[in-house]
Amino acid sequence: MTTRILPAAGDADAARALSALLGQLPDAEPAAPLPDSGALLDTLARLAAGSVDELPEVVLVHERIGPVPALDLIREVALRFPAVGVVLLSSDTGPALFSAAMDSGARGLIGLPPSYEELAARVQAAAQWSAGVRRHLGRPADAPGGPGGRVVTVAGAKGGVGTTLTAVQFALAAAAAGRRTVLVDMDLQAGDVGSYLDVQFRRSIADLAGIHDISPRVLQDAVYDDRTGLALLLAPAEGERGEELDDRAARHVVTALRGRYELVVVDCGTQVTGANAAVVEMADTAALVTTPDVISVRAAKRMVRMWERLQVRKAEDTVMVVNRWSKHTEIQPALIGKITKARVVKTPVPAAFKELQPVVDAGRLQDLDNRSAVKQALWTIAGELGLLAAPADPAGAAGAQAALPGRDTAGGGRSSGAALAVRAAGPVARLRRGGGDRGSLGPRPRRGREG
Repeated sequence: MTTRILPAAGDADAARALSALLGQLPDAEPAAPLPDSGALLDTLARLAAGSVDELPEVVLVHERIGPVPALDLIREVALRFPAVGVVLLSSDTGPALFSAAMDSGARGLIGLPPSYEELAARVQAAAQWSAGVRRHLGRPADAPGGPGGRVVTVAGAKGGVGTTLTAVQFALAAAAAGRRTVLVDMDLQAGDVGSYLDVQFRRSIADLAGIHDISPRVLQDAVYDDRTGLALLLAPAEGERGEELDDRAARHVVTALRGRYELVVVDCGTQVTGANAAVVEMADTAALVTTPDVISVRAAKRMVRMWERLQVRKAEDTVMVVNRWSKHTEIQPALIGKITKARVVKTPVPAAFKELQPVVDAGRLQDLDNRSAVKQALWTIAGELGLLAAPADPAGAAGAQAALPGRDTAGGGRSSGAALAVRAAGPVARLRRGGGDRGSLGPRPRRGREG
């Protein structure tokens, strides 16, 4: 996710200083500075003749550009190349010039001489705006080119259903497929991502809560680059600090991460807070993990209904992941889908804790054997959800599927995506009784003991 930057500065000394500063920005690809307005317009016209995607995301215009005045040049670029974010550099940062620059179509104003923090923040904001415009002009919504990666949340119906396990394996699968991935632990009071991956880091997501302008350098200081290839943004070690992150701060943090990574996987835990509800609302994909037992399925239905009441997410926009499944399970995935009204993934995750116990106890979930049926199922689900490659890249998708730890599904080669039969006895009868709706999870009526 590289941001292409095209600077235009008529002053040679200013051009050299700007180039040196741009070279320090992470994930940036600055071009050589252009000396005048004519060269800038000609360069943009030549690039646009091929495709909108050939244009740089950001154009920087120095106040001493000529012969066309800076504000007139910005207006011309904004009218002719609306998918480009233009930023003005000026020694005057007063409200009058700021208003005039915005009226001309600029996406930001940087004071001279520019500071690294201000330059990084304005470039990132303009690049994100440019990516949004290009999506509206016809690019796929979750294409990874340019700033604006995909956000996937993983929440649990209740504690102990495997939420963190699922989130970690989704992120590991995406990283193994070559996608630049960050895993965020937003289970703010009881986050265990660090424990599952044997990571201790002094920074956490709470350190970003009070920062209104999250620059790439600030973000880099808070994120831990793990040897697995994942970037990690951990929950605070002191659970009470989780209260520092409200919904506004959570949106701000995830937006900043989305600007630097192709894929943002967020472990939302099992509690609904303002912070993780805001992230679920803005997510491209929201997965809810449950196990096929009465208590967990009731909790899953309760969570889906709560999201609907809070206008966080509709049931049909929620993806249900069924963990600890076996062919002898009385509550099958098809019934869970009917009860919750959510879309159930095709591949259930088998009940095989013996495979997990050694790596979980050692805090080395990344060392789970490729032959593990649990790992194969979770990585297959990651492929089903499109986490292994950009949807617009068929070749990448094929390569990502080849990277899966096993080509058979979790049921020992059996196609686990089919609608599975539901037996009417035992817990299923408890689910189906208790109201007129066959999918109701109401209280069990007072009847005689089942035979």
